[in-house]
Amino acid sequence: MAKIKCGIAGMGFISNSHIDAIRRVGFSEVSAVTDINYGLAKRKADECYIPKCYKSVDELLADPEIAVVHNCTPNNLHFEINKKIILSGKHVFSEKPLAISSKESAELINVLKQNPEVVAGVNFNYRMNPLVQEIKAKVNNGDIGKPILVHGSYLQDWLLYQTDYNWRIDKSLGGASRCIADIGSHWMDTVQEVLGDKIVEVCSDLAVIYKIRKKPKTQVETFATTTDIEYEEIKVDTEDYGAVMFKMKSGIHGVFYVSEVSAGRKCFFNFEIDGTKSSMHWNQEIADWMWIGYKDKYNQQVMRNPNLMAEETRQYTSLAAGHPAGWNDAERNNVYSFYKYILDGKKLGKDPSDFATFDEAHYIVKLTEAILESNKTKRWIIVNIGHSSIRKLISIINKNYKGELKTIIKNELIIRNTCAKIK
Repeated sequence: MAKIKCGIAGMGFISNSHIDAIRRVGFSEVSAVTDINYGLAKRKADECYIPKCYKSVDELLADPEIAVVHNCTPNNLHFEINKKIILSGKHVFSEKPLAISSKESAELINVLKQNPEVVAGVNFNYRMNPLVQEIKAKVNNGDIGKPILVHGSYLQDWLLYQTDYNWRIDKSLGGASRCIADIGSHWMDTVQEVLGDKIVEVCSDLAVIYKIRKKPKTQVETFATTTDIEYEEIKVDTEDYGAVMFKMKSGIHGVFYVSEVSAGRKCFFNFEIDGTKSSMHWNQEIADWMWIGYKDKYNQQVMRNPNLMAEETRQYTSLAAGHPAGWNDAERNNVYSFYKYILDGKKLGKDPSDFATFDEAHYIVKLTEAILESNKTKRWIIVNIGHSSIRKLISIINKNYKGELKTIIKNELIIRNTCAKIK
């Protein structure tokens, strides 16, 4: 059987993980790479023994051997490149966010619908950790009773110093949101996946800790340490920290907070699901363990053990107990799921998928925008009916209806409360 050949667009930090995961799948192969910095792309191609290095995405898409393209470019290029990949007829596996606005991500959904033969996924890899899937199975099986609360955080320190800089800080490259869009998106996707539920209303508090940062005058890769470098001062208007209270469609209440300026926290991603029978907690930095809490008996600290996991979960784990599974294993599971979906000839919209779809990623973009809007307006925001949508609704009603209805629609809060009751 011939291997599925793929190309990678964008050769920054995250491309290394994609290359490793693709090669671990077994029936997939990295055949080509490209980057706007051709020298960087050629160096990595040589280091990783990748046979082809193209000077542009268009050249890569013209290669008839390439069946899949991984989009690892900066956020501002996701829309343009994802659209090109879909229109080329090749399958696409994109880094998050899907796009830097819901307008762009909605257009990608439409383009994908017009090209149903294309399989498209987004790299929300935390959902594919073995114990995350085990918690999902236990929630589905009723082991914790009825879920009532969910809470957690995602903390890092890679932008702690004023001299720490990355392209994500620049709104023109990373988008209007940084901390929420970058790491909060992973938290929201994972919790929605575990609970099989959607966050539908948010209330947020965001903060820019460093309103001025010192940007290196030379390019620095993500998570790299900078010393003895010349800097220029730039204004910053993307958040370093964010806290979000939320409500889910089922009635579950929750809260999470994210930070890229918390000293000592490297990749501190954790969540807890509280149910009417028990609670379950997982921390990505000790990914082989989960905690189960009870009211009337001893709590449990559980090590991942494939022999004891739910039947539907065992496909996500291959290492024997005591051989720690980690971040790269979740990444591999995500990429494997995507390629196996293609290999099996499955179709989006017809066959369910484990990996995040464009539809799910589009909703995360909408969530991010709602969180930004909440922080700006200092109010709860319903995700599908934001502040601007309500204004449009008021305008339409004002234009088309008179009399008694006008006395109802003068107050936005009335409409918002009505929408909340029927959401």
